[in-house]
Amino acid sequence: MSEVINKRREFVVLFDVENGNPNGDPDAGNLPRIDFETGHGIITDVCIKRKIRNYVGTVKEGCDGFDIYVKEGTALNSQHKKAYDAMGLTSVSKKLPKSKTDAEKLTAFMCSKFYDIRAFGAVMSTDVNCGQVRGPIQMTFARSADPIFQQEITITRVAVTKEDADKDREMGRKAVIPYGLYRMEGYVSANLAMKSTHFSEQDLDLFWEALINMFEHDRSASRGKMTTRKLFVFEHETALGNCQAHTLFDRIVIKKNVEGVTRKFSDYSVSVDKEDMPSTVKLLEKL
Repeated sequence: MSEVINKRREFVVLFDVENGNPNGDPDAGNLPRIDFETGHGIITDVCIKRKIRNYVGTVKEGCDGFDIYVKEGTALNSQHKKAYDAMGLTSVSKKLPKSKTDAEKLTAFMCSKFYDIRAFGAVMSTDVNCGQVRGPIQMTFARSADPIFQQEITITRVAVTKEDADKDREMGRKAVIPYGLYRMEGYVSANLAMKSTHFSEQDLDLFWEALINMFEHDRSASRGKMTTRKLFVFEHETALGNCQAHTLFDRIVIKKNVEGVTRKFSDYSVSVDKEDMPSTVKLLEKL
């Protein structure tokens, strides 16, 4: 592992979706999530974290220290048991070991083994208790630059459900938006990395790589064409940072180039206000 990060960062990532459903809402018949007051599209941080986990799990499969903690088909208690087995300890239902040192070793093992715990933290106080840890990376919901148009398209399914059906095809529905450009903002706390998970510079480089490529290995017909378009990183000189995050986020401005509806990324222009940028903050354009 490389050294633990020692500089605070903030980031802005822009990505778009074309003829797809980027994040369905189970409370609304799986229609794309929407802010009902403004009509802007929403994508949860949990959805984006899933894509980052999938990317890391794919490109780092079999690499020590880059296992994925939250993944489909794996019970969390079984993940926690790996720490007890490695430490030669026996778990007591819902309780940490009485020894503070042993408890800290369990949590440290989980951080060292699982990339997503180092990045996002985890509440591991289940039946097999490994404590909890707060991760250095936090992300906001992604929000579309303009109101989105939710559309349900009727589709025909040739394969019927029942063998005795008197018809040879059935109808279905597919929820999409024709186009949407989304913006997500995030924070990387060097202070938390140093105090808790020991998230490293190598880990951070992989995180930027995952944000850029998170849709490339996670294709789905239902999600349409999704692409990361821009990634801006603000790097401070110190662990606690040198200015407020929102003043940096406000420097990234998205404007429409066309009248009416948008249907492609070139219908927008993205600019960065670099005037009076604090000398203690460096702007890095990763994409």
